[in-house]
Amino acid sequence: MKKNKIELVLTTVICLLPILAGLAVYDRLPEMIPSRFDFNGTVTGYCSRAFAVFGLPLLMAALNLFLRFALSTDPKKANMSPVLRRISYWTIPVLSVLIYAMILGRAMGYAFNMTTIVSALVGVLFIVIGNYLPKTKQSYTMGIKLPWTLNSEENWNRTHRLAGFLWVICGAVMLLCSLLHCLPPWLLLGLIMLMSIVPTVYSYVLYRRGI
Repeated sequence: MKKNKIELVLTTVICLLPILAGLAVYDRLPEMIPSRFDFNGTVTGYCSRAFAVFGLPLLMAALNLFLRFALSTDPKKANMSPVLRRISYWTIPVLSVLIYAMILGRAMGYAFNMTTIVSALVGVLFIVIGNYLPKTKQSYTMGIKLPWTLNSEENWNRTHRLAGFLWVICGAVMLLCSLLHCLPPWLLLGLIMLMSIVPTVYSYVLYRRGI
């Protein structure tokens, strides 16, 4: 319990640390900072300097607290994969630092394609999660939570074995295409649909077969 509280404080502090970096360069930042980008890395939206420096880290910290609350109050939290739980705990803090660094970098004139970097990181995340999905037991906050998977342990296990395979394959494709700068929106959307729709349909088919 004490370890969990320390980890909660640590991850929240990490989410808020970018504020210090923002304050250090605050006077060098423009009044409006790029905050949204298309698949070519072109800026499509802006936010105020104050929101970028203070609002984004606070928002990520709030998301971190909400996620921790949801995971800690899951009635079946004992079934969660320890590795996936750690990944869940640290994903938001890591993304908070990386995304914040990239936004500040673009605001200060450094040229790089944020979409490529984020897509590559998400691809790696999908690969890692896919490797552990088959080992995940039933829970209400982690895994593919459908009426049929939650109703049947066998359905849950089979669905997650298939999902794990798909997530690894799709994550690898996303990572490779990101590094080769050839990840069009239609392909990204197709990969995400494949990862979500196929396991859902498969789970329902198993349910109709009495599994």
